[in-house]
Amino acid sequence: MNLIEKADRLRKRKNRVPISALTAYDYATARLLDEAGVDLLLVGDSLGMVVFGYPDTTRVTLDHMTHHTEAVARGAKSALILGDLPINTYPDPQTAVANARKLVKAGAQAVKLEGGLRQAEKVRAIIDAGIPVIGHLGMLPQRVKEEGGYKKKGKTHDETQAILEGALALQDAGVFAIVLESVLPKASRLLTRELEVPTIGIGCGEGNCDGEIAVITDVIGSYPWFVPPFATQRADVAGEITKAVKGYLDALSG
Repeated sequence: MNLIEKADRLRKRKNRVPISALTAYDYATARLLDEAGVDLLLVGDSLGMVVFGYPDTTRVTLDHMTHHTEAVARGAKSALILGDLPINTYPDPQTAVANARKLVKAGAQAVKLEGGLRQAEKVRAIIDAGIPVIGHLGMLPQRVKEEGGYKKKGKTHDETQAILEGALALQDAGVFAIVLESVLPKASRLLTRELEVPTIGIGCGEGNCDGEIAVITDVIGSYPWFVPPFATQRADVAGEITKAVKGYLDALSG
């Protein structure tokens, strides 16, 4: 099965079975998530914050992404591995294709980039090269400095229509799904209804998209210093680590 065929299996889940998606940045986590049955593993540029401690994603490089994609690819055997194209790596179609190929060489089976209308030509070029693409609309982390922070999208009719216009352009270019980030529930439902490809929401409310993506550190509670207000924490790994280390230190001291 080639990459396009594997991605098409997820595309066909539209309006059928919800798509599960989690971020992964290393071998062990990828293997655990894969064995648990997660559909899609995103090697996200969110590693800038939760792995490297940067304030946002804008310092993440392609070298960072290929390094972590290689680790995830060693751990995952069934889930589709999606690699983020980081900021400034897709300024034009030719560069976008070259860098998408680097992610695929590292083990990605599809790539994701941010933006709508102005990215359609690049998306089409990447897909023509045999590499599946997922779009990303709504709040765009790579533009956080331009927009002055992280802001909810779809607050007005015009803003929702602008997102839809971009989504339709991406759909026409051939994406097999679109991530919607921090889009208000009503707008998310409209976009999901209007599009033929699945939407995968993050911070869009429960049940408003065809699937949900979450940052693994939010889900397992391993990054306690910041948890987005929309995240659902299902474990306290940070607390367990602290407890285990204190036990180790107590044992050493007698």
